[in-house]
Amino acid sequence: MPAAKHFKKKPFDIEEAIPLLREAVAPYPKAALFELAGEGHTSVFEILVACIISIRTRDETTLPVSRRLFAAAPRPADVAALSVKEIERLIYPSTFHDVKAGTIRTVARETVEKYDGVLPCDADELMKFKGVGPKCANLAVGITCGQMLTGVDIHVHRVTNRWGYVSAKTPEKTMDELHEKLPQHLRVEINALLVPFGKHICTGARPKCSSCPLLEMCQQVGVTRHE
Repeated sequence: MPAAKHFKKKPFDIEEAIPLLREAVAPYPKAALFELAGEGHTSVFEILVACIISIRTRDETTLPVSRRLFAAAPRPADVAALSVKEIERLIYPSTFHDVKAGTIRTVARETVEKYDGVLPCDADELMKFKGVGPKCANLAVGITCGQMLTGVDIHVHRVTNRWGYVSAKTPEKTMDELHEKLPQHLRVEINALLVPFGKHICTGARPKCSSCPLLEMCQQVGVTRHE
């Protein structure tokens, strides 16, 4: 179906949108990192490692892979004691599992040696690890430490720009705009909501606009076809 056009929409209101989003995503599985936190994986180390595993990898793979790693090696010292090949085997079939295994072992070893086994609630400090960017650093401290930082993945980037709430060409620029514009109390939750929303409703190629509860305010930026 061609994109709806030619009638003036009301401005996008994030406070009005959030309750609608919560209701819309309720039937779907939680985003992987929030699901893991709900299962008791609540350390900065665990969520950071799970986020590394999740890069370019679907939640359907990230969840069982992360659970398998933490079952085999529940503490940073246990992960540090594994070889890269052992970690690689445990996190397969995560995309780029060989590269990620080296990153995870380095993070684990430095967590033990530099931070006495406990990573700090400091996104800037986490980004000193090679292979850790702002998305994973922000999610790790946002989910586990309650710091109001936004982790912007492809879903958050696509959906917030499609709404017309921000206008940015990269996830990094979207993150900057959201930190300027998004109310603080929503900065962590927005990722939890937009991962399932982006996967199941506001999808990449053919978003389900006709059944979207935000259609009246969504500006449908860049939408050329929808269901």
